Amino acid sequence: MKQADMPAMRIPDFKLERYFARWEFAAPYLLCSSDIEGWRMQDLLALAGPDARARWDGLTLGYTESTGLPALREEIAALYPGLAPDQVLTFAGAEEALFVLVNVLLGAGDHAVVTWPGYQSLHEVARATGADVTLLRLREEDGWALDLDALRRALRPETRLLVVNFPHNPTGALLDRATFDALCELSRERGIHVLSDEVYRLLEYDARDTLPPVASQAPQGISLGVMSKAFGLAGLRVGWLACRDTDLLRRCAAYKDYTTICNSAPSEVLSLIALRAKAQVLARSRALLAENLALLDAFFARHTDTFRWVRPRAGSVAFPKLLRETPVAHFTEALREREGVLLLPGDVYDFPGNHFRMGLGRSNLPEALARLERFVADTAR
Repeated sequence: MKQADMPAMRIPDFKLERYFARWEFAAPYLLCSSDIEGWRMQDLLALAGPDARARWDGLTLGYTESTGLPALREEIAALYPGLAPDQVLTFAGAEEALFVLVNVLLGAGDHAVVTWPGYQSLHEVARATGADVTLLRLREEDGWALDLDALRRALRPETRLLVVNFPHNPTGALLDRATFDALCELSRERGIHVLSDEVYRLLEYDARDTLPPVASQAPQGISLGVMSKAFGLAGLRVGWLACRDTDLLRRCAAYKDYTTICNSAPSEVLSLIALRAKAQVLARSRALLAENLALLDAFFARHTDTFRWVRPRAGSVAFPKLLRETPVAHFTEALREREGVLLLPGDVYDFPGNHFRMGLGRSNLPEALARLERFVADTAR
């Protein structure tokens, strides 16, 4: 086929991102953000050791290495037991990493299985390659757990990729260790790549629930990471893929030559500072989540007639259900107009059931929650 005759990629609008493009910087209170409260520059720089500080002070704003700053890749690799720096490839955020990987792995005639509800690009990028996609539904009545039997039934001879996301966005669900091990074994048995979106990993509320990264456990496991969520540094736009398959990473690096080519030099050094001080950075994130989760526990206990939720076990999002007959999109619109509080209706995931996403990671959650409570009381009359 001549290049001029090849079909162009067709991909639908990203509903969640279009929603945030309209409202994220217009609504005073974001009660649905997926990230942790961003660090102030001066506070992050205060964590820098001598080497990182010297890198920052002497930084020149030229091109960077296409695979990522070597020192940064070394710190990222340390998050994945058994992996070396050359088994890490950095990107301009997790979104680019996902886009590149899926386009390298999939094409017409291939099949992918993707957990759902979930971030739209996890399944739509695969569809845009020409691959067939099966959405593997997680169910509230099961505590949003992964159903291994349903997964096995969804697999086909042409299945090339399984995409999972735990800790899960938007429900905050986790895999138990037995399910995780079975997932890794299934990958080995079937020779299927498993892309594990682990951007909320290390935000487990109970440290005993923290699972190994897929990249460390499965030969064909690929871990997706980013500075945006657990580390509270979304503005840096630094993400990565980690896996044992260096040939796959080489192919991804070649594809990346057609997207961003390389990362932002300041972002790489700031990411290096944060990862070298990860104990302090993560402690801040976990403390903020613990404080906000306690407020949400009390809030939902007071409003069992209006809301139901499966309490999240990790991460900075939850997926409660509105029990009123009012469509959730109408409820969230009225809340935004009257109180300036933004919630994310489950419609943006095309997911039924009057669910909505709440964010747990912002410092102004107490004020936003008070406004939501006032709205609930006023509209119940």
